[in-house]
Amino acid sequence: MSSIVIIPSRYASSRLPGKPLCLLSGKPMIQHVYERARRARLVQDVFVATDNKLIYDTVEGFGGNAIMTSETHPSGTDRIAEAIEKLQAIGHRFQATDIIVNVQGDEPLIHPQMIDDVIRLMDDERASIGTLSKRIEDTTEVIDPNIVKVVFNSEGFALYFSRSPIPYHRNEWKDPGQITVYGSQFTLFKHIGIYAYRKDVLLILSKLPPTKLEEIERLEQLRALENGFRIKVKETKFETIGVDTSMDLERVEKCLNTSL
Repeated sequence: MSSIVIIPSRYASSRLPGKPLCLLSGKPMIQHVYERARRARLVQDVFVATDNKLIYDTVEGFGGNAIMTSETHPSGTDRIAEAIEKLQAIGHRFQATDIIVNVQGDEPLIHPQMIDDVIRLMDDERASIGTLSKRIEDTTEVIDPNIVKVVFNSEGFALYFSRSPIPYHRNEWKDPGQITVYGSQFTLFKHIGIYAYRKDVLLILSKLPPTKLEEIERLEQLRALENGFRIKVKETKFETIGVDTSMDLERVEKCLNTSL
């Protein structure tokens, strides 16, 4: 069993066009993501799957591996599936159980250990997909629909993902104004959007139509749950900042400068 990282990276973004090429501490954002992925100990190779020649040339320019993919993909999973098919076409030999790790191209603070952690989750043969969660310590994240919450069972398998506060503390939260992480008897977790897939599972998922819950919540991972795939979740101590706006860029820049 081998493990490779594929970083889906598209140029178009409604809030920050061309964000993979935005400079952070003198390097394009996609280079930060790529170099951090390369430092994961359990990864054999890293590729950027992009729909844009500028991103492709930038990755090749700093010595990375890039694959051109279609501009029409509705999700990163679809883009990664095309990248796998192109790699197979040029002679890359995949086994059905090989692990494909989806690292988001707008996560320049991704820690290499996070990648190793999701790969290790796949040692459990019951798991089709591995992902991470982090304890919520800020009440604003509980009520923020852009922060995805996750609940899982005693063995660490996901039960549901939602943009709403889950589980809902009926006895403590009498109305939305009382929602808080303080004093709760149950820890709330947010989802960290890194995934490890078995290769065949990823290709199957990319060909399945969107499901009702997926469309309602706008969460692609619900397609996997609704189709019976098991997602194993591990808690991480690492924080990430997904870059969607220029303000996010400033926050990441400060974090990078602090860690230098």
